[in-house]
Amino acid sequence: MRMFDVQGSQIAAPPRKVFEFLRESSNLPRWAHAFASAGNGRARLETPAGAVDVALGVTANPDTGVVDWRLTFPDGGVGLAQSRVTETTRGTCVYSFVLHAPPVALEHVEGALDAQRAILQSELATLKSLMEQ
Repeated sequence: MRMFDVQGSQIAAPPRKVFEFLRESSNLPRWAHAFASAGNGRARLETPAGAVDVALGVTANPDTGVVDWRLTFPDGGVGLAQSRVTETTRGTCVYSFVLHAPPVALEHVEGALDAQRAILQSELATLKSLMEQ
């Protein structure tokens, strides 16, 4: 059973612009569909089971382009998302994203991860569009 997925997108924008956008958690609702709101260490997610408020930690390093998120759910479950913005020699950047299986019962992981993989493809397209404007 697969417990993660890695996806990426080439973005025709300077790496610094993309990094600065991603590091601000308040921008998550602009490109990540589940986020109804985010900021100040908190986020509200809209899920198929309803809305849930989570603690949101963001780790960002401008030297490496790493932007990682840690979501702590009310029941103590933890969701991770890790990403990196890398420079190319073509004046663009590559944004790579590691999607971990959500904190659900093991028997539901595969279906939940498959659904999230499809959503992530759409979210990366949205991010690309926002950054290339």
